[in-house]
Amino acid sequence: MHRRTVLGLAAQSLAIPALVIPGQARAQERYPDRPIRMIVPFPAGGGTDVWARMVSEDLQAELGQPIIIENRGGGGGLIGTEVAAKAVPDGYTLLYNITTHVQAPVTLRRFPYDPVADFFPVGRLGTTAITFCVGPSVPASVTSLAEFVAWGRGRDLAFGNYGQGSTGHAYAVLLAQEAGLKVTQVAYRGEAPMLQDLLAGSFHGSFNSMTASGEMIRLRRIRPLATGGPDRVPSLAAEVPTLIELGYSRRFDFTGFTGLFAPARVPAPILERLTEAFRKVATAPGMLQRLRAIDTIPGYEEPARFRASVQRTLRQWEELAASLDLYATG
Repeated sequence: MHRRTVLGLAAQSLAIPALVIPGQARAQERYPDRPIRMIVPFPAGGGTDVWARMVSEDLQAELGQPIIIENRGGGGGLIGTEVAAKAVPDGYTLLYNITTHVQAPVTLRRFPYDPVADFFPVGRLGTTAITFCVGPSVPASVTSLAEFVAWGRGRDLAFGNYGQGSTGHAYAVLLAQEAGLKVTQVAYRGEAPMLQDLLAGSFHGSFNSMTASGEMIRLRRIRPLATGGPDRVPSLAAEVPTLIELGYSRRFDFTGFTGLFAPARVPAPILERLTEAFRKVATAPGMLQRLRAIDTIPGYEEPARFRASVQRTLRQWEELAASLDLYATG
């Protein structure tokens, strides 16, 4: 594990005690008294952006101030996340992120931020299965994964992914490896531009979040052939099996996270305010209904449990990145 993370785990607790001078105390009591910036480290239109906008809409009603989404894509999420880590820790810059929060630094072998020690995990929203889809560059007669593998063997294929070191990248490498396919992996700055190129026939297939690709699937513009994770996607359950059901390895049994973070040094009273507001938003019946409608499985976790999930995922990804050599395949 990265050295700063180990040190951070040893030194940090979720409660952040601080000496507060009178002016700071008054500012914290008024929090928030101006708009809040929420950084999304991917372009607009992808799954992360969709979840962030859903959360921000309800969170700003709870906090009584506008929340402005700032899309800062690049580096598999690394660039925007670094901006959030180094922001003034006053509660007016937040980060909405997915599992690439820990995946990108591991895979790119760059740690401009510590994914555990530099952030307070405000709360986890849930997770979503990602689905392998093909576009117009694959014949319309190919309607199952078995048919795709049979068609693809002996060809030079290309798979897109929404960021090097992401779950979609790892699954694409695994599928090529286990199916015996010759595949070039093409990394994008986010899911929205990747999906546009899939629709344009620029490559053959990719793993996509149902949040971003669901409408394209329903309109039959792209074809879902199999899903990752332990369970079938609810809206596709009648027709699309999991990779594990199809005989592929348990390495496809992985679930990540999507949730809200704040810089670690934000004063404790502000973190408490954010934590309670996010809990109300993430567990509200209306939010649960909206998440299920886009095939996102609700799974709220409060800060302590969410931190444990981040730590566990970091360990898992260090092992998986090494076993698949994700450093060299993007």
